[in-house]
Amino acid sequence: MIKPSVVRTAVARGPAVTYTVLATCCLVFLMSPVSGLNPSYGTGDALLAAQSAYFARWGVIPNELTAGDPGALVTPLTALFVHGNWLHLLGNMLFLYVFGVMAEERMGRIGFALFYLGAGYLALLAYAMAHSASDQTLVGASGAISAVLGAFLYLFPRARVTSLFPFLFFLPLRFPAAPVLVFWFVLQWLAVRAAPTGPGVAYLAHLVGFGLGFLYAWVRFRGTARVKRPKRPKPSASAATEGENQP
Repeated sequence: MIKPSVVRTAVARGPAVTYTVLATCCLVFLMSPVSGLNPSYGTGDALLAAQSAYFARWGVIPNELTAGDPGALVTPLTALFVHGNWLHLLGNMLFLYVFGVMAEERMGRIGFALFYLGAGYLALLAYAMAHSASDQTLVGASGAISAVLGAFLYLFPRARVTSLFPFLFFLPLRFPAAPVLVFWFVLQWLAVRAAPTGPGVAYLAHLVGFGLGFLYAWVRFRGTARVKRPKRPKPSASAATEGENQP
C-alpha cells in the first residue's frame, strides 16, 4: 500500500470515482448468483444455471463481439463490473484502491472515469479480437485496473508500495513502485507466452491495459512534472523531523 500520508492527501481531495467503482463492483457481486449470498437464485444445479446465464448476459463472449452482434458491443463495459469469484473481486479491488486513489487525484474525476472505462473497454476488446473464435465468457475489471497500474508507473515513478510475497509467508516488504510494477508486467508477459493458444486468465488484457495506461499518462502528462521525491531541506536548529518524505 501507499504511505498513509500520501493516501490521506489524496482522500482529502475526494477520489469519488475510485470509491464509486469499488462500491459498485462489490454491490454487483453481492447481489449476483456468483456470491452465493442471494437465496433467490436457489442452490445446486439451479444456482449453477443462474451463474452461467449471468456471465453470458453481462460478460464478453469473443465470438459474439467480433461477429458484430450489436448487443455484444456494450459487454466490454458491463464486464468491468462483474467478477468470477470472491478472490477475483478482492484482488482487483485491492489493486484499484492502492493505485487508483492517487491516479484519480492527478487525472481529475472526469478524466479518470473516462480513462478507466475507455482503457478497460479497449483491453477487453483486444482480448476478444485475439481469441475471436472463443465462446468462453470473459469478466472482470483487470484490464481497466492494469491501465491504472501503467498510468501510475509513469505518474509516480518514485512512490513506494508495500507488497505481500506468498513465498515469504506474506511478509509485507516496501519497495519503490517502479520495480514492483515492472515485475508485475513481466509476469503477465511470461504468462501470455506460456499459454498463447487459448483463453483462460486474461493476461493479454492485462498487458494491453497496462500499455494503454502508460501511453495515456505519457501523452497527457509528458509536458508536466511527474511526482518525484522532494529534496531534503537543510537541517536547522528549529527544524524537527516528521518521518519519511512523501514520494
